[in-house]
Formats: sequence, C-alpha cells, structure tokens
Amino acid sequence: MISTRLIPREAIDGRQAVAEVPPSRVVQRPAPTSQRKDPRTYQLDQVKRRFSPTLGTLQNGSTTVRFQLKPSDPDFPFELEQLHCELQVPIRYPEQVPTLSVQNKDIPRGFCVNIERGWDKLVSEQQDATLLALITALDKHLEAFLSEQKAETVTLMSFKDTRHLDQRTSSLGEPLTQISQAALPKPPAPTPKRYVPEESFTGEQIANAKARRAQEVRQLESRMARMPLYQKSADGVVYTLPLEPKRRAELPQGLRSVHSIQLIIPLLYPLQALKVLLSDVDSQDAEPLEEAFVTRAAQQTQMTLMSHLNYLSQNMHILAREAKVTSPVQSVPLPNSTSEEQTSKAPEADGTSAAGRDDGKGHIHIIPRPPEWSYAHEPGESDSSDSDSWDSDADSEGGADIELPQLYVSSITQQVERGTAISFPTIELYSIELFQISILNISTKCQRCKTLNDITGLKPEAEKAISCRKCGSESTAKFRQEMVHQNSTRAGFIDVTGCAVADMLPSTFVPTCAKCSTSSQGLVSVRGEAVTNVCRECHGRFTFKIPQVKFLAITSGSAPPPTVGPRRRQEKLGLQVGEPLPGRGACSHYRRSYRWFRFSCCSKVHPCDKCHDENEDHLQEWANRMICGWCSREQNYAVEACTFCGRSVIGKKGKGFWEGGKGTRDKTKMSRKDKRKFRRVGGGEAKSKD
Repeated sequence: MISTRLIPREAIDGRQAVAEVPPSRVVQRPAPTSQRKDPRTYQLDQVKRRFSPTLGTLQNGSTTVRFQLKPSDPDFPFELEQLHCELQVPIRYPEQVPTLSVQNKDIPRGFCVNIERGWDKLVSEQQDATLLALITALDKHLEAFLSEQKAETVTLMSFKDTRHLDQRTSSLGEPLTQISQAALPKPPAPTPKRYVPEESFTGEQIANAKARRAQEVRQLESRMARMPLYQKSADGVVYTLPLEPKRRAELPQGLRSVHSIQLIIPLLYPLQALKVLLSDVDSQDAEPLEEAFVTRAAQQTQMTLMSHLNYLSQNMHILAREAKVTSPVQSVPLPNSTSEEQTSKAPEADGTSAAGRDDGKGHIHIIPRPPEWSYAHEPGESDSSDSDSWDSDADSEGGADIELPQLYVSSITQQVERGTAISFPTIELYSIELFQISILNISTKCQRCKTLNDITGLKPEAEKAISCRKCGSESTAKFRQEMVHQNSTRAGFIDVTGCAVADMLPSTFVPTCAKCSTSSQGLVSVRGEAVTNVCRECHGRFTFKIPQVKFLAITSGSAPPPTVGPRRRQEKLGLQVGEPLPGRGACSHYRRSYRWFRFSCCSKVHPCDKCHDENEDHLQEWANRMICGWCSREQNYAVEACTFCGRSVIGKKGKGFWEGGKGTRDKTKMSRKDKRKFRRVGGGEAKSKD
C-alpha cells in the first residue's frame, strides 16, 4: 500500500513561508573532548587527514603547514589547478590568529595579496571556526577574491648612489667637515666589567668526575637508547630524550606540547652544571623553566642523571610556576647604573662576603621552600612516592632493592594493551635492574582443529606465519616487547591470528646488570630454571628465575580465521558449472547422495565421510560446504536441495536408507505401503509346509 499525503499548493509553488526557529531552541553542536582540551593539536590533525600536508617548525615555535588546495567549484572560471598555500599556526593558537601565504609562482603577486587579505577577513569574521572550516570557506570565496582588482605592489630595485662622494655637505649647505665636533653626541662610556677567574679543578677531581659521568651516561643510554625519540650527538654531549610530564594539564599553554628535551651533559659533569633545552615549545615560557632547572641541578650535585630527569618529569608544573613568579621580579631594572656595583661592593665594605653569608655568617638566611609543599597530594598518592623516585640508586645489589625512575617506567609501558599479555608474576631477579625477552618461542593452539603448533624465533616487532600441521590453516604471531623490573612483571604482548597462545617454550632473555647497567648476552632459560651468570663489564654475579608464566587474552588480536580453510592449489577437480558431477556425486557408500562435500579439517572434496577416511590420514570433521551433483556449483551446506538449480540432492523424499534420507528401518514404524515392511514375513513357514 502506497501512503499519500496532501501537499498545499503554496508549498508546490514555493510560496509557503518557512517558520522561523526561535533562538531559544537553537543549540550549538557539541565539541569533542579532545578539541576542548587541546584545540590546536585537534585542528592540525583535521588538516593532516584532509590534505596530507608538509609540516615544519619555526624558531618561535609556530607550525608551518604547506598544502595544495584544489578549487571544488566545477564552474571555476580561472585556469588554476591548485593553490599552493603555506599556513602558519602560532604556538598560542587559537589566542593568536593564523596567517596564510600563497606560494604560486604563476599567479601575479597582486592577486596573491588579495587571497591573503581575504583569508585575514575570514579569520576576523569567523573567530570560532576551526582551521578546516576556514580553509573550506577560502575555497568557497576563492573566485570572489581572484575577481577583485589587482592589489598594487612595489618592486624593489637596488642601485648604488655615488653622489655623496663628490661633495659631502650638511643640510645647511656647509661642508660636513666644518661642523663642530662638540655638536656630535658622545658615545656612552663602556661599563667596566668585573674580572671573574675561571674555575679550576685538581687532577683527582677531574678523574672522579669523568668516572662518574661515564657510569651515569652508560646507565642513561642503557635505559633510554630503545626509545623512539632518543638521539645522541657525535661528541656525546647533547642527548635528545623523550619526556612525559606527569601533570601536563597544569603546565602553561606554551609548554603543553613538549614531548622531548635536549640534555646537555658537560665533559666535566658533575663539576659543571647540567643544561636542558625544551623542544617544540614557546621560548618565552621555556627559558625561565630551563634556568630554574639549571639552578636546581647545580644545587643537587649528588643526584644522578636519571634522578634529574625523573624530577623534571614529576615537577615540571612546579618549576614552571616558580619560574613564572620569579621572572618578573628579576627583570625589573635598577634605578641607576651604579646600583649593581654598589650592591656588589656593600658586602665587602662590611667585612663580609657572599660566601660568608652562605656559610651562615650573615644575619639573613634564605631557606628554600620544599617543592612538596607547593601542591597537595592526590587521594591515591602516598607521601613518599615522589621523594622515593627522586633518590633512585642504580648501584643496588639485590633485585628487591632496585628503584627504577618514573620517567623510564612511564616511557617503556606505553604499549597498546591488545592481544595476549605475557607476564611473570613470581619472577626472581637478583642484581638485575631490567629484564627483557629477546627471542620468544611459544606453543599455540589452532582455532580450527585445536592442534598444538610451535612458533619459534619470535623477535620484537617482527611478524611470523606458520601453517597448521593438521588442517593447513595459516596462523601468525607478533611479539611486542616490554621491560620487566621491580614495578612491572609484564614482558610484553603477543598478537596472534588464527590461533591462541598455549605455553612458553625455552626462550632467550637479556638481563641488565644493576651495578653497571650493562646488558648481558642472550641467555636461554625455561620455566622453573634458575640461571646464574657473570656481567661482562663489572664481573658481578646475577641470577634470575621464572617460576610461573601467565597469559591473559585481552583481545583476539585480529579477525577470526575464515570458516573455509586455505584452498590447495594442487587440487584440480576439473568441474564445469552447469554439468553434473561424475555419477551425479554418488559413491559406493551412498548411492543416492547427489553431492560432494568439502571437509573443514583439510579443505578437500570427497563424496562422503567414509571416502574421506579412506583417502586421508586424519580424522574427518563436519563439512560446511558442498558441491551440487546436478550443476557442479559449490555452495554452503544445504540439507535437501541445491540453492542454485533447486534440485534435490538426497534422492526421493521419505524413502530409502541412504545418507540424508528420511526413511526408517524399524518395521513397527514403516508404512503399510512400504514393500520392505512385510518382506520375508511367512516365507520360511510356507517352505516348511511344502
């Protein structure tokens, strides 16, 4: 039944007025959570997905986005294939507006200026619009911008003027040499600088500093060299390291985009102070924080490199807050130029020096505020969580005393939790700070036939595929490595396809010495076996034991295996669609079964289950596909008839004892019209009477 409705004539003629929606019912479109938290990154990701641009970073922290805009108007009147645009997004966007620059060489500069002015007009009119919406509006108004009158531009030409060499005169017509020298302003007198002697060290101090620097740098490299953002300069002084602030939301807007730092380790560290440079952030916010870090590193010379990095990761928001408070006070100029000299000479006149005041001889003592007082602990935090992580000791003897800095722990546990997690709940580590699997050997169970298969030689981030030894179905496995330490017993994740992880076979493990942070060679071990070895660097003994291995299936890892196994290329049936099978698909076991079956255990075709068992060396499983004996078309299993030609594949309905038939051998249930019901009944008695 077709439903109809009456349409007013005014609506057909287009003269019916549309009712206006009251402003109270108009609501804004809800913004995603990621856009509200970080609108700059969200909108840049939108432009990346839409145009696949080329990104760059300027010295002031702004991001340059170069892309090609193709006019979407099919009736675009100008011969312009693509508009080459360079968009500069400031670090403080959306507080600062983005600017557009047209890079086309085939367009006169005046028309490029029109497009750039039009972009600025769109930005001022649509202040709440995203970058992608502004680019779409530019595409919509591109014809109007190019149709405007060409903007006037100025061409700069360089030439050399030599007229001043012939006659040098003043503005009054008099020679310049006759002007009195007294009329010329005198240059300001240079401010005398105090001589600061260079700091000198003894040979023993230099030797101890070099030994400590080598040990801490070796520890830093062993823990950070596996990170994706890690880089090391050729001279071994500058290290680029990943950094994940604990409270990124509390940082200033210009520092929230920090993901890596450059750590400058002088050759005479710790005699010379550390320096740090923040990458991809606003320099105005970064410089005070960098100076605050340098000041604190100079005061805390007993801390290791990893402890300094851990403190920066945990308390970057506190350092940024303190640097923001102290920087305006330090930038206030003094009343006169001599005040600095007076303040420097005042202690000397009183007979005391700055060193004396630091030693306690002065009457004013400045006590620094403890950093843990500047913020309140969260409900789930303990009072000693931060202080314990700052004072990490890399020289601990036993595995129970190992304390891994929080920066390193947070960096190595950012694997996506999917697949099957492998963990060692009761692992025992003695004099080992880190433990990892270098080559993993596992036993898997096929999802189709439940047969156990071995997958060996699994290396991190390398996928390996095998075929089931029984059914031939393909299975793949990929190992994603993680570090085992005091705070984590998870060794990584295994992504499998077509199988499930059953057990861990003898594998190769790489322990890291707790004394010198040197990774040893691969050691083969199995569950329950204690392995003891000697470090190659410091010759210290270490031991590890894995009493128990657990697997936790978080997700399937990938799509389940197909219902039909892999087709064997060597199997050529020689069938032609539309023609019947040989003998219409019947066999010696079932003479009225007009079909062949493709068995799921081996993906081979046989007329029946008995034919399969005679020709194969494994047990048969239920077939889920069949080939019609009348038309030779392969299809899903059907009980009675072919889904293509419609003919019955089980013979006549209701009779017979063949496979798939609905007949019966029970004479009490047979029909009286069935000739088999009374066969041989009374035959023996008749013969005996004769």
